[in-house]
Amino acid sequence: MAYLGEEIKKLGFGLMRLPQKSEGVIDVEQTKVMVDKFLEAGFTYFDTAWAYAGSEDAIREALVECYPREKYQLATKMAAWINCKTRDEALAQFKTSLERTKAGYFDFYLLHNLGEHRTKFFDDYGLWDWIREQKEAGLIKHAGFSFHSTPEELEAILTAHPEMEFVQLQINYADWENPAIQSRACYEVARKHGKPVIIMEPVKGGMLATPPESVEKILKAAEPEASTASWAIRFAADLEGVITVLSGMSNIAQMEDNLSFMKDFNGLTDSEKETIDKARAAMSKIPLISCTTCNYCAKVCPMEIGISGSFTAMNYLTLYGNKAAAAHQEEWLVSSHGRKRADECVKCGQCEEVCPQHISIREELEKVSETFCK
Repeated sequence: MAYLGEEIKKLGFGLMRLPQKSEGVIDVEQTKVMVDKFLEAGFTYFDTAWAYAGSEDAIREALVECYPREKYQLATKMAAWINCKTRDEALAQFKTSLERTKAGYFDFYLLHNLGEHRTKFFDDYGLWDWIREQKEAGLIKHAGFSFHSTPEELEAILTAHPEMEFVQLQINYADWENPAIQSRACYEVARKHGKPVIIMEPVKGGMLATPPESVEKILKAAEPEASTASWAIRFAADLEGVITVLSGMSNIAQMEDNLSFMKDFNGLTDSEKETIDKARAAMSKIPLISCTTCNYCAKVCPMEIGISGSFTAMNYLTLYGNKAAAAHQEEWLVSSHGRKRADECVKCGQCEEVCPQHISIREELEKVSETFCK
């Protein structure tokens, strides 16, 4: 059976990490070259957001002012949980997006990053009804949301809002069975509800372009000429019911690489699937803190330490060796979620009494403190 966006080619241009001339200044001329190459190769889906600094303005110059409106699909997003004290402040994001892009309407419009405490803003401000009204007014063609949380929460949102037409999820081969992300389970919930999926973070913010050495060896042995990033994008694009796979391309070389293997992509072969399974198995052998983010520890911690978030960040560092990216994870998963950092642990041990994985939590938090809090 046909689904929304089935005719859209399976590579989308994610506009979060556009090339920069200097810190915080987007290189619009290089972006124009990338947009031209993307469209010439037959791809049409562009994804930005109100919250991506400079991105909506850049895509107006590189795309909207250069091409007929019917030649592409443009998606953007509203993040009602970012400094919005009132409904009007949330709605101002939509107005700003229209003004910046001059697109006239959005083919796909997303309520941005639902899950956890963030969903409440969209509920309280009546944005589910509002987005339907914008569809009726022709300012939005298709309404959906992006999501970073548990499959149980996704189930609850889709049950409450069956009118949503699609879901944007973080999916990649590294997170497919990862208990901290639960890519596969979230994907299966969306499909159970009959929702097509837009995939974000297929290369995990660039981490799978430089995966652990044991993983890279397997991928290079299978296809010496193929980039490691290409395996990540192809894995995502091979899934059923996918509208497109967003790649946050930052330069012309990345664009050309993605176009080279996605232009004629027709799915993975059995041997390619086996290679990805082997790569995932190699990744699973890397010794990590065996946290499943059940968060029983969080329920008993008197200091409200962000234990599972700290361990996710530490595992990120172990896997990818990128301290800056791991520190960003620690900040987001701990401080931004209102939890205390590892260096505030008082070593009471209550967490270890309830941990189903029998992790030496106090010992591991000491390592986290040494790594991220000094």
